[in-house]
Amino acid sequence: MSTQPDLLYSEEEEALRAAVRDLLTDHCDAAGVIARTETDTPHDRSLWKALADGMGLAGLLVPEDRGGQGATHREAAVVLEELGRAVAPVPYLTSAVVATEALLACEDAGELLDALASGRTVGALAVGLHTAPGAAFTTVRLEEGALHGELTGIADAAAADVLLVPADDGGLYAVEAGAVTVTPQTSLDLTRPLARVAVDGAPGRRLGDAGPAVRRALRAGAGLLASEQLGVADWCLTGTVRHLKDRKQFNRPVGGFQALKHRLAQLWLEVVHLRAAARAAADALATGEDTDVTVTVAQAYAASVAVRAAEEALQLHGGTGMTWEHPVHLYLKRAKADSIAYGTAGAHREALAALVDLRAP
Repeated sequence: MSTQPDLLYSEEEEALRAAVRDLLTDHCDAAGVIARTETDTPHDRSLWKALADGMGLAGLLVPEDRGGQGATHREAAVVLEELGRAVAPVPYLTSAVVATEALLACEDAGELLDALASGRTVGALAVGLHTAPGAAFTTVRLEEGALHGELTGIADAAAADVLLVPADDGGLYAVEAGAVTVTPQTSLDLTRPLARVAVDGAPGRRLGDAGPAVRRALRAGAGLLASEQLGVADWCLTGTVRHLKDRKQFNRPVGGFQALKHRLAQLWLEVVHLRAAARAAADALATGEDTDVTVTVAQAYAASVAVRAAEEALQLHGGTGMTWEHPVHLYLKRAKADSIAYGTAGAHREALAALVDLRAP
């Protein structure tokens, strides 16, 4: 018998949120993030070290007896909300969630899982960021013990120390980043860069079966991505309300005009609904209750809300919102990129129809 999902935040989760937000306030200001996007090293290594090593957040999903914190997806979701609010250029979703979940499904991940949990090592699953849970994914060839092939659209590959590469023999292999060629690809989201990974005779250590590991990793990625999208949408709403209260036109606050009040009220409702969907997905991943359906529902809804929140923020900030110096463009780019990450909303709606047996005639 299934139980009702717990959509509320516990005291411990709120305390975690406060700690992460304080850290990001001090070390992840918008001007700094924008400046990093203009360089060849968009990832913030010092911030990652503070989150992963200083606060132990990289190991939230790893059991204590395997070197982690033994927390749940609910806590990881809170972290991702705050990282989304800051558009933080760190590989948390890709390493601490997706790569870690893939390793948790492998029987021979021991030392590597411990390294990812400690934050000393950054991992990346070498599957295109656009790939939905359950969808087919590209593999490389295994020939005489070496791997050969090319994989594209790999998120945060440039920051990874080790890549988890699926091969055509059905295995998932750990490949050191120094043994492959990582070529940056043009990506809309400058804070989560994509890359092409060329594997030309690289040695790899077999960790386990790729099929179940990739499915588990992508499902967790899709479910917790909704919390990141919530953080993006919440920042856009909060920042826009603040701006419209301060900005005056005809000697009165712009936010006092009825038409804008209606737009903000509608957006607030959508963000509240997104919070419920994201919290339900995190709770389902933590408890194992109706996980596939709940994650799919969250992703079928989250993208449109995050994108609309960012578009409204851009427009309602007026001319200043169109400038490079204002951070709203970072949020719009993250929201648009997230809308195709781990499957589009349309792909998730199709999957949901099959899950609940409501296919189109």
